[in-house]
Amino acid sequence: MTSTVVRRRLSAELRRWRMRAGLTLSDAAGELDWSPAKLGHIETGIRKRLSITEVLALLQLYGVTGGQREAILALARQARARPWWAEYEDVVSSPYVGNEAGAVAIDTYGGALVPDLLQVPEYTALLARARGYDSRTTERMVAAYLNRQENLARDTLSRYHALVEEDALQRVTDPRVRHAQLRRMIELAEGHARVTVQLLATSLGPHVGAAGPFAVLEFDEDESSLVFVDTPHGGAIVEAETDVARCQQVWHALVEAAGSPQDTVTVLRRLDLLT
Repeated sequence: MTSTVVRRRLSAELRRWRMRAGLTLSDAAGELDWSPAKLGHIETGIRKRLSITEVLALLQLYGVTGGQREAILALARQARARPWWAEYEDVVSSPYVGNEAGAVAIDTYGGALVPDLLQVPEYTALLARARGYDSRTTERMVAAYLNRQENLARDTLSRYHALVEEDALQRVTDPRVRHAQLRRMIELAEGHARVTVQLLATSLGPHVGAAGPFAVLEFDEDESSLVFVDTPHGGAIVEAETDVARCQQVWHALVEAAGSPQDTVTVLRRLDLLT
């Protein structure tokens, strides 16, 4: 598990043990002379780096002992580890990348852009320059995306399903970049057992994905799914069950509207020949 996923699990475990102890948030906070807001931030994951002393205090209050205590302390130590993406927070969304690295399934819709894990470095560099990044920051964004794309080789990732707008490919005006991007998508779609690519034709017109790009991440059975909604200010993680379900409905509608994986490869090959 990545440190981000570990933090989510740690927060859930501490919340579960508080409830098992029969304590309200205010009761537990009061016993420790903490504010309810502090404990609330710990249980929702807003508080990113808990000290081992804080975790020990909670476990003692909740009466957690033996192997269960040691297992939670192990989670707390893992959660404090500094991941590679912490060095790239200026070019990627750290909360999303951490969850992406721990997901067992990723369903992503890229909107006006090719989804991140499908991008070739030349395409990523074009995006970076379009955002006004200098050459150094552009190199960092390309490096971060290449690191993220190693997720596709993870044995723990069972599915990566990407929906790509035909318009996103038409926007690539540099023939060399467009050719490289199309070839990568064809190779992944045909040669990677865990990758599915579907194309949304321009002829569809407006559709349910018009609100913008998003990704649905699934985790192990005991972890709830979440959604990342991409926005100009860096994006937002959606965890509320009803909101996640609504995004999943949009996803399924987009899948139904998209061309089949086989038809998608045919269209991608045709676009490549015309490049």
